Amino acid sequence: MSGSSKKEALLKVAERLFYEHGFRGVGLKQIIREANVATMTLYNHFPSKDNLVEEVLKKREERYWSYLDSSVELDSDSPFILAVEAHGRWLKEESYKGDMFLRAIEDYAGTNNEIEKIARGHKAKLLEYFQQLAQKKGKENELDIAIQMTLLLEGTTSMTPLIGAEKATEYSIAMAKTLVQQSL
Repeated sequence: MSGSSKKEALLKVAERLFYEHGFRGVGLKQIIREANVATMTLYNHFPSKDNLVEEVLKKREERYWSYLDSSVELDSDSPFILAVEAHGRWLKEESYKGDMFLRAIEDYAGTNNEIEKIARGHKAKLLEYFQQLAQKKGKENELDIAIQMTLLLEGTTSMTPLIGAEKATEYSIAMAKTLVQQSL
């Protein structure tokens, strides 16, 4: 295994374990064991557990945005609906137990660190994304639309552990259609 593939293995295992057991519930020894790498390999790539958590969140965010970008056609009649549908697929495939970014905000709140900044930045970027989408579609109240759509996705994410991604997405698509019609 090359250095970069060992790093990828570490990130993949760490993300899965952090997602399943929380950031506090997983030690570096468990990650090293399950990734099947030497202790020094971990420390060569990540000087601390916090550095590993930061990188896991950055990679997860990259995947989320490429997921959304590959699904949303800006020139479509309903890019908002496409975004809600893509978010729903993300929840079903990658985030069925709740939101890793919210968990990071909760676990690292008030500790003045990069982890909380990355997680909060992800939420801010979602708001910005919908604001830009509304501007591109010529909507005048783009901030209102952006806040409504962000609330809708956050609510869908929160409801997923309770009612499942498919049901939560079904409701959110219906709500998004109503919001889009009202904003016309």
